[in-house]
Amino acid sequence: MTVHVRIYREAKTATQSGLANTRRWVVEFEPETPREVEPLMGWTSSSDTKGQLRLRFDSEAEAVAYAQKHGFMYSLERPRERKIRPKAYADNFKYNRLLRWTH
Repeated sequence: MTVHVRIYREAKTATQSGLANTRRWVVEFEPETPREVEPLMGWTSSSDTKGQLRLRFDSEAEAVAYAQKHGFMYSLERPRERKIRPKAYADNFKYNRLLRWTH
């Protein structure tokens, strides 16, 4: 049975404007068994302990080399690059502004 892993770079959190923890690559194991609902309490559980494991690497090449060394099938998800448009606060008050200023 082959083990499948997913290699990706984490996205920044929605509540932060900084790029902390977005430089590292993550190797995450795909679940081998489905999650089950525990009948008494209704909690979901799984007997697959690899689902709790996340390995972090400094570069994409290190993560891919790790997967190849251990014989894992892997899928590589490349991150989308941010497009930053420069803005100025003064643009809110321009004479040729397209939309009305409502404050």
